[in-house]
Amino acid sequence: MIQRYSLPRMSAIWSDENRFRKMLDVELFACEALAKLGKIPKSSLFQIQKKARFSVERIREIELATNHDVIAFIKNVSEYIGEDAKYVHMGLTSSDVLDTALSVQMREACDILIEDMRKLLKILARKARLHKRTLMAGRTHSVHAEPTTFGLKIALYYDETKRGLERLVRAREVISVGKISGAVGTYANIDPFVEAYTCKKLKLRPAKVSNQVLQRDRHAEFLNAIAIAGTSLEKFATEFRNLQHTEIGEVEEHFAKGQKGSSAMPHKKNPITCERIAGLARILRANAIVSMENMVLWHERDISHSSAERVILPDSTILLDYMLNKFMDIVSHLVVREDRMSENLNMSKGAMFSGRLLVNLIDKGLTRNEAYDKIQACAFASKRDAIEFKDAVLRDDGIRSVLSAKEVEEIFDIKYYMKNVDKIFRHVGI
Repeated sequence: MIQRYSLPRMSAIWSDENRFRKMLDVELFACEALAKLGKIPKSSLFQIQKKARFSVERIREIELATNHDVIAFIKNVSEYIGEDAKYVHMGLTSSDVLDTALSVQMREACDILIEDMRKLLKILARKARLHKRTLMAGRTHSVHAEPTTFGLKIALYYDETKRGLERLVRAREVISVGKISGAVGTYANIDPFVEAYTCKKLKLRPAKVSNQVLQRDRHAEFLNAIAIAGTSLEKFATEFRNLQHTEIGEVEEHFAKGQKGSSAMPHKKNPITCERIAGLARILRANAIVSMENMVLWHERDISHSSAERVILPDSTILLDYMLNKFMDIVSHLVVREDRMSENLNMSKGAMFSGRLLVNLIDKGLTRNEAYDKIQACAFASKRDAIEFKDAVLRDDGIRSVLSAKEVEEIFDIKYYMKNVDKIFRHVGI
């Protein structure tokens, strides 16, 4: 991933230095297990543990000749160890090392994403509580529907983010698996104890069964959890972008001192970070599709998945880490225009109370069709004559024959739409 969208801690997980460090950990723990089985002399194990190291530059140099990164890695490690290096990688195949090390990297990356999600949840909870009773127009089909509160909108995002966190926690469990079972997974040249011992040291579970690789449905589940989390962020960001429309103007991205909105139009304040999140979410979804393509390998395996994973795993985890941190900043500093929300709420002249009026007329004995037609006629008259919807209702003889003026006034009490807000917040856990 390009530096523009990369944060240091996550990027470090996918560095060559960390990758080879994890591979060396696998090799060293496997040697320890073999020594416990009496396959490696204790003196040789001591020398291996004492001298084993690697050079990223040297591995790259060797790989130019071998065209095989694991062989280049083992050869470089052997250069440091000397004669006892003959015991390194004994009975293992490349994927034993690569897949097990990759699982550790994925788990480390997932831990950062889980931490990010938990931070975002706290920020969303604070914002939701702050605006629990901030009234605004609810919209369906982009048209005024009924009143809601901005806090309820954020509570909805909080609850969805909780589900995203739960998916990542489940994915972490699914990917925390290693395998050291040999060339086609039969343990023909390696004792299962080596797998069990190495996985325990790395805090992984041994795969119940494998061929030459860990099965890629695990990796696909991880990347789909990432893609869903990223798409949720896009959904939230898209709503903020819509609410920042000049014609709506209810929220705005924070505009920092010295920030510029347009090279040609100095007046502009654009929701650029929300737009960036929306764009990057597309990459996460595309990478999730690739991860599912990677599930289908020939026979006991091929390496068609390998090249793709070198891109999609770092890129997806790095991007979601970046997106989560950016969205935390957006929510923390979001400009909420309560005055504009109030103005827009009144724009439809009270027509948003039509649903409650419908219920009350049915309670008074009108059929649903009769009540609906009367209310619709009042709503259209309100718009046509540029009068308040309530006034149009009060002058309708059919409605006034079953509802008193006082009852109509009560129906148009805005507090009605906040009566269950506290209950919803308790249910969500905010």
